[in-house]
Amino acid sequence: MTKLNRTTHPVSSNPERVLQFGTGVLLRGLVDYQIDKANKQGLFNGSVVIVKSTGGTTDEFAQQDNLYTVAVRGVRQGQSISENTLVTSVSRVLSAQTAWRDILNLAKSPSLRVIVSNTTEVGLQYVEESIFQNPPQSFAGKLTAFLYERFKDVGGSRNRGLVVIPTELVVDNGLKLRDLVERLAAHNELGKLFSKWLKFHVRFCNSLVDRIVPGKPEAGIKKQIEEELGYEDDLLTMTEPYHLWAIEGDDRVKEILSFAGANPNTIVIDEDITFYRERKLRVLNGSHTISVPLAYLLGHEIVLDMMNDPLSSQFIREVMQQEIVPTVPADDVALVKEFADEVLDRFRNPSIEHLLLNITVQESAKMQARNVTTLQRYYELFNKVPDRFALGFAAYLRFMKVTHEDKGTYYGEVDVAAGLLNYPVKDDRAAYYYGIWPAVQTSDEASVRAFVEKVCSDKDFWKADLSALPGWVDAVSGYLYKMLNKGVRATVKEALA
Repeated sequence: MTKLNRTTHPVSSNPERVLQFGTGVLLRGLVDYQIDKANKQGLFNGSVVIVKSTGGTTDEFAQQDNLYTVAVRGVRQGQSISENTLVTSVSRVLSAQTAWRDILNLAKSPSLRVIVSNTTEVGLQYVEESIFQNPPQSFAGKLTAFLYERFKDVGGSRNRGLVVIPTELVVDNGLKLRDLVERLAAHNELGKLFSKWLKFHVRFCNSLVDRIVPGKPEAGIKKQIEEELGYEDDLLTMTEPYHLWAIEGDDRVKEILSFAGANPNTIVIDEDITFYRERKLRVLNGSHTISVPLAYLLGHEIVLDMMNDPLSSQFIREVMQQEIVPTVPADDVALVKEFADEVLDRFRNPSIEHLLLNITVQESAKMQARNVTTLQRYYELFNKVPDRFALGFAAYLRFMKVTHEDKGTYYGEVDVAAGLLNYPVKDDRAAYYYGIWPAVQTSDEASVRAFVEKVCSDKDFWKADLSALPGWVDAVSGYLYKMLNKGVRATVKEALA
């Protein structure tokens, strides 16, 4: 079988219009994929230069002349989706460690209009450093150095301004990145004229990306797809069908990001993307957080198992549709309901093995960030206990029943059909629960209730007194008591009957 490259698959080249910090699969499976789609429709006609900020070589890209395939696999509206796209939008992949001067030279290119990044949350942290290193240590340092190089070349020209779009999963990521660059500019004494050019001619856009991109499939699936393609592809990238890239911007941003026209339903440019962020946080992330501990305690390992069990599938569908969707602020509720249906399809994707234990990492912090506001909104709207939420919260507390600690790792255990299951609790609150669970007399309803009330009244952690919500402690403690004495499956089955 032939190797994928530009000799076996010749493609046309385009001007380098996008600089991308990050070689990860999310950018390859969403951003570069969308730009490729736009190029093929004649809507952008631009290529992407990727900067590899971390150590290591760029050989895997060079060996394939920066070509790779995106294999879309999953379910959409009950229909199986299988699509392969040869992505040709990447022109070069440069290492910041070995090709920093080449990267800075790109700053002088008149065709460059856009900078995109995904450097994880760590990339949006301030590191006080000189930007004149080769290269600077932090992502913000590298970006500041690049922008300053462009400023020196263009002399403050408006026509050579840029649109910067971070995609790191941080709220207001564009504003945070701008603040980092401005602080580094001040620290490095880059001058008032640079600060003025930065303020008026470099647009930092908040953005939100939403697509599950597992990356390279396991060997058997990879071989099967390569047989379909007729070539070997060591950069083969698996994704789900669903994708959304919401970008905060005005008409000027829309003009520069003309690639959005290739699919305006999945690349949204709007002056306020709060709705898209809220919808994803509450419906997708929030439903994960409230349902995964319950599904794991039922004996499941991956999200697909959760969806194939009628009991856990019913729970997540009902908690999402009945108790989460109504609380999402929206001018058009139908858009929220439609998104919820899409999320359920995504959870049923047979091509993605999403481990439930991985989702439970920092479960407590996720519960606070994603679901407390939803809970409060439900009470404001309906003035009653959201019953499915109470069941999910009880399962969370049962999951956090830490029984032992070994070399700094905490563990819980639960009886499932296959026997006694021990599992790691990777949560900053694990030590807290390890300290308070021993006082609970599991066969005493009053003792269980006192435990739930203690947890829920912790205003410092929850940023609210959950115990003050009418009926909440009684509902949660009732479910938790049954889980401890009847078992999780029996409790859930009875609650959903």
